[in-house]
Amino acid sequence: MSRDHLPWGPVVPAEVVWNDQGEPLSTVYNDCYFSQNDGAGESQHVFLGGNGLPQRWQTHSFANFCIAETGFGTGLNFLLTWQAWRDSPSQPDIHYIAFEKHPLSKQDLERALSLWPALRPLASELLDAYPGLLPGEHRLLFEGGRLTLDLWWTDADEALADIASHGERWVDAWYLDGFAPARNQSMWQTTLYQYAAALSRKGATLATFTVAGTVRRGLSEAGFEVAKQPGFGRKRECLRAVLGDIHSSAPDVTGPHWDLRNAQPACPESAIVLGGGLAGCAIAAALARRGVLVTLVERGKLAAGGSGIDRGVLYTRLSKEHSSLADFASQSFRFASRYYRGLFSEGLLNQRVDGELCGCFQQIDHTENTDALAAVLTGLDDFVQLLPADDASRRIGIEQDHAGYWFPESGWLNPEAVCAAVTSHRNIVVLEHCGEVVLQRDGPHWDAHAGGVSLATGQCAIVAAGYAGKTLQQLDWLPAQRIRGQITRLPASPDCAGLKAVLCHEGYMTPARDQHHIIGATYDIGDTEPACRARDHRHNLNRLAKAVPQWHNKLASVDERELDGYVGFRYASPDYLPMVGPVPDLPQFLEQFSSLRKNAKSMPLRKGPYQPGLYLTTAHGSRGLVSTPLASEMLASQICNEPLPVNRALARALSPARFIIRNLSRNRI
Repeated sequence: MSRDHLPWGPVVPAEVVWNDQGEPLSTVYNDCYFSQNDGAGESQHVFLGGNGLPQRWQTHSFANFCIAETGFGTGLNFLLTWQAWRDSPSQPDIHYIAFEKHPLSKQDLERALSLWPALRPLASELLDAYPGLLPGEHRLLFEGGRLTLDLWWTDADEALADIASHGERWVDAWYLDGFAPARNQSMWQTTLYQYAAALSRKGATLATFTVAGTVRRGLSEAGFEVAKQPGFGRKRECLRAVLGDIHSSAPDVTGPHWDLRNAQPACPESAIVLGGGLAGCAIAAALARRGVLVTLVERGKLAAGGSGIDRGVLYTRLSKEHSSLADFASQSFRFASRYYRGLFSEGLLNQRVDGELCGCFQQIDHTENTDALAAVLTGLDDFVQLLPADDASRRIGIEQDHAGYWFPESGWLNPEAVCAAVTSHRNIVVLEHCGEVVLQRDGPHWDAHAGGVSLATGQCAIVAAGYAGKTLQQLDWLPAQRIRGQITRLPASPDCAGLKAVLCHEGYMTPARDQHHIIGATYDIGDTEPACRARDHRHNLNRLAKAVPQWHNKLASVDERELDGYVGFRYASPDYLPMVGPVPDLPQFLEQFSSLRKNAKSMPLRKGPYQPGLYLTTAHGSRGLVSTPLASEMLASQICNEPLPVNRALARALSPARFIIRNLSRNRI
């Protein structure tokens, strides 16, 4: 499901009007979002009751129970399910996936949910995490990660085709809750029922309010056993269905299959993570939340190397059109900001000590058409705003002479504090100062050893060691490169004292903490000098002076030789996307896809050969604070055989094997 080259902007919101009872109605489909007699009662009866919930949770045999909903609407079904799950004496983890082509704006959602005072605490949590009209797929975590909500802002049929293309059966229950078939036929296509059957585990159930003949026939043809049930209120009947013997498969989905594995292993009980930077700590935390026992092995100390800076910036960049890079940037930024907000609220990070989500102002070029930009950003205020110079000056506390982007959920963080916070989980053991570590496959397990001594074993291993990962035999083919970066610690002064948010320009500057600001950073490919250099401090100072002209004389008088700083080495891929996913078996890949050397269009429709139980998360470059939380959710979902938080095209764009396929297609390998 690629959106490449389409114009980037907010999704088209639902158009609603409000009746005399304050209930929302769709003006496009001329239909109501829920029963105008008792919406909550009807949802309980049709969807929870129709799927046998919460009773089925007591005997469920899998670690999580997956519910898929077509038509998220006001989120009422989700909140009622959440409440029932909370009240259930025994619950598996819940994974709830919902599809909505035209989501409600946050303001309309808040107004609609105000009708249900009993659900106000849960509604408040949903509203706080709601992604608004930001395009793409959005993963929201509740209840310490035990309740996952994936929101896909796209057509349900298109989203289901994407998820079904993985060839996995994940779903235990279906809520078909689009507008009535007679008013929104696109939500009730034959292919939708086929995708639903292909994604369902044996015994999966389905419920819907409609008993239309086309729906009953479509479900029956897809393999569901359909039965009418008593309806709710004035509706005489509703529908319940159960998937019988599994023999259905999804409609053919075009595209390559090299990113898929021949066999999906079960969720491991134990794992080794090699590397204690942001990437390694984030994947350790994501696995630990799923009950996996993780041993994190670090050659030095936690959060050293590229993650050793004392203040990093949480930021993103906008694009005028969709691409894998632009989509991952926006979706990972949104996820990361909520991720860190959760760490602050749980007391794992301390405000103003370990970080502060104080916002970030990104300067833009004078030549940009700000009127056109403002139109594109309409409806995305929670994500980004276009601020005129006067508003920007007031917001960040220092004078600005032109407009720019304001990211209200941005800020700065101490990576070392982040690493310590996320690895404090009871399922994580951290081993520091291990020196050079070697990974070796030992039967069904991976073994990490150093100096001839075994440090840890696990059913799977994840390499998150940055450039050091290339020294492992399994990864010596990786194409990524090291990029030197130097930051400058600028002593606080009265001139800069007003800065109360992050300022991004060609570089960046953070508010003062411990009597100094962080400014940076240089970007030198191939430079291996580990020590700070005065000329690089001057480079950082000059860029800041250009961004804030009123500071020019003051910054020019600073003696760069007296400044302190930090040098780190980023690890980046040729396309500047991280490499996240299973590690390919290079010799077998070259053999099975060798035909690409002669004809780049002759893509064999076969799955890729991958090393069993070996995974990679690396090349996060200078955006590790932003990219690693979502990348880790994606990787943990792959390891534990769960639905992914991103579409398949984006997951493929992050796959380490992409470079093998590209080089074969260009006859370079």
